[in-house]
Amino acid sequence: MSTGPVSSIPVVWSPDTRRHDPKHEVWVGVPTPGTEVSARVDAILEAVDAHPLVEATPHDREVLHRVHEPDLVEFLAGVHDRWLAGGYVELVGQDRVVPYFFPTPAMTAGLPVRDAPAVHALAGRFAYDTMTTVGPGTWSAVAAAADCALTAAELVAGGTPAAYALSRPPGHHATPAGYGGSCYLNNAALAAQALRDAGRDRLAVVDLDAHHGNGTQAVFWDRGDVLYGSLHVDPGAGWFPHVVGYADETGSGAGRGATRNLPLPPGTGDEPWLEAVSALRDWVADAGCDALVVSLGVDAAAADPESPLEVTEAGYRGAGVALGALDLPTVLVQEGGYHLPSLGGLVAAHLDGHEQGRISCTSGARSAGSGRSAPA
Repeated sequence: MSTGPVSSIPVVWSPDTRRHDPKHEVWVGVPTPGTEVSARVDAILEAVDAHPLVEATPHDREVLHRVHEPDLVEFLAGVHDRWLAGGYVELVGQDRVVPYFFPTPAMTAGLPVRDAPAVHALAGRFAYDTMTTVGPGTWSAVAAAADCALTAAELVAGGTPAAYALSRPPGHHATPAGYGGSCYLNNAALAAQALRDAGRDRLAVVDLDAHHGNGTQAVFWDRGDVLYGSLHVDPGAGWFPHVVGYADETGSGAGRGATRNLPLPPGTGDEPWLEAVSALRDWVADAGCDALVVSLGVDAAAADPESPLEVTEAGYRGAGVALGALDLPTVLVQEGGYHLPSLGGLVAAHLDGHEQGRISCTSGARSAGSGRSAPA
């Protein structure tokens, strides 16, 4: 629990984000305990109790279509009811939506493709792994996570310097038409699009999660108005998302040069990790961006079960200082982070660092402008 002074960065949250219970993940055919659990919300809330709390405002589904295809949104909203009606609980004892069939190009081979009538086959049109299950409370939590990000964006668009969205489930692996990697809707992309819609000309998404945000990269791949920069464990070393997230991926068409990936080797600790953060910070500054979204995954921490990186709480604080020093209107959106004992402290450290960096930058600018501390 925090004992420091009250912070000015509001924490946007919703109690409905607790409603998703993955129950288990199916990895290499074996059910394993889920790590993206609702207790993450409370671990973070306890650590950021010095921040003002703002409850998220509900949004219409249409705003989700600014980032996601309507078919995906409607599928997620109704698939669990269809699953229950399909009798899978009685047939095999499975009360979570888990696809078994994936109509990949290797299977369809250029043939005309229709939607599968059976929901257990249709699920594979939208899900790209077997680990991201849909249960009775999933849609409520997913919609609430998006509401958190959108509400934080609205606060920032209205003049708040920075706002943090306690979005859960996370979102940066969700693509325009698909879900996976424990992500269903792309909260960071929704926040970025909301800032664009509010009048920001060019902004950046900086992704600190231990894993590459393939979904966010896909959303903005061919756009030049939203930069995407990520530092993450090297997918070439066998880590999710395996087939994307390499350094030579730089965008397409109007977005050429607007994507930057910095893959890092397993075992990377604070110093090289912070060097990568600084490189992305400088890239954003040089691009003349007028707003920032931070995908705040804290699963690069040494104790986290989901990555081999070894970043400390001091590292996350330092990343906050570096990005806060950009002094841009900023939405920070929660992504990964699964070690419950350290999760909240890592988030709080980054938020505190961000505020420190922004205040230091602002104070320095004022001092330089007054002439009192300008260099001779």
